[in-house]
Amino acid sequence: MKKNLSFGFIKILSENIAEIIIDNNVVITLEMIEEYDQFLTEYFKGDFGLLVNRINHYSYTFEAKLCLGSIEGLRAMAVVYYNDLGKESTNNFFSTRTVDNFNFKLFPGLELGWQSGLDWLNHELKDVNNG
Repeated sequence: MKKNLSFGFIKILSENIAEIIIDNNVVITLEMIEEYDQFLTEYFKGDFGLLVNRINHYSYTFEAKLCLGSIEGLRAMAVVYYNDLGKESTNNFFSTRTVDNFNFKLFPGLELGWQSGLDWLNHELKDVNNG
């Protein structure tokens, strides 16, 4: 299943994992975060993981950064990056939200990172669901 959003799309990969791809050169706003959160909370009724595919370049408003990843049920985020800017941008986001103690991991897309990220999410969600 694929859900088009005003700024990209979400693809359901399994019963508890979704992939999100943001369009190129988008500045993600609080309203966009609300759009994405609404779909995920309606679709997933329990714990889930998110595979963030950073194939495109995008940024966030300050307000969006404060709310991103705060959705109930989100237990793990795998971020696949394809260049140093994507890696640096992701690390900067998570460093500003250290207090939230996100369960996330970065994967280099040019080194089979997409599959590694999906495998990691499956492992993380298995541990959550069995613990």
